[in-house]
Amino acid sequence: MSTSAKTFPIWAFFSLLTNGVLLLAVVLLIWQQQKLTAFFGGMITSPEQINVNNSRPVVTPDLGRRHQLTYQQWVDILKQEAKVAADRRPVHLTILAGDSLSLWFPTELLPDGKNWLNQGISGETSQGLLKRLNIFDRTQPEVIFVMIGINDLIRGTRDEVILDNHQRIMSYLRRVHPTAEIVVQSILPHGGEEATWQGRDKLLAITNNRIRRLNDRLQRISAKKGVKFLDLYPLFTNTQGNLRQEFTTDGLHLNREGYIVWRSALQIYSNIELQRVSSKDKK
Repeated sequence: MSTSAKTFPIWAFFSLLTNGVLLLAVVLLIWQQQKLTAFFGGMITSPEQINVNNSRPVVTPDLGRRHQLTYQQWVDILKQEAKVAADRRPVHLTILAGDSLSLWFPTELLPDGKNWLNQGISGETSQGLLKRLNIFDRTQPEVIFVMIGINDLIRGTRDEVILDNHQRIMSYLRRVHPTAEIVVQSILPHGGEEATWQGRDKLLAITNNRIRRLNDRLQRISAKKGVKFLDLYPLFTNTQGNLRQEFTTDGLHLNREGYIVWRSALQIYSNIELQRVSSKDKK
């Protein structure tokens, strides 16, 4: 075996290939997917409605009573929704675990063919997510998508602590859900000087280069843990390395166009994985 092969493991090659194909495919499909914006424009679900997938209603971060709930009230709601999913055992159950970015994912934009259980909480940290993973222990998901970390950075948490919490999250999910595919998603960039979020100064204290380096380390840890890594970061950055204005409401949260891009990434990634598994089974 050559020296170059030893220094470039197969997991790294596969990860680069998958994410490279994903990046190209999403870029080609963005304009087509954005047609959904006009189709779904103005559709906002009432905060009192519950959909068939047990996902929370589509509201913007500054609308609806739910945005004013305490952390414990959010946890109690998630427990109830996870219990429903555990009792009903919906097919193709897929979980979104994370913070407000996952929380506000418009239900109608989530990829078709799956039953989605949204386990996001606004302001969530990696430590908070780790402590409440047991909420959906009894569910039997096919896939669990995790995105967490930006609130840690905003609160001044060190990179090593964030990465350690991620490792513990991966280990827990691998142990409790051995048949599920665990997919860690990269931390997204922020809008930099163009951000208008109320905590703008805290965002500016975090360089997007730091987020990118943190994602690089997170990708390596995911590979060692046998967990998939979905690199969304390059899909959302502009030439300055900041979150693209056309995808965000305030430099931190995503608008509908941003979620369309994320949806495309989830859909394409799932299709790539499905084809890979199918090809493997035929051998």
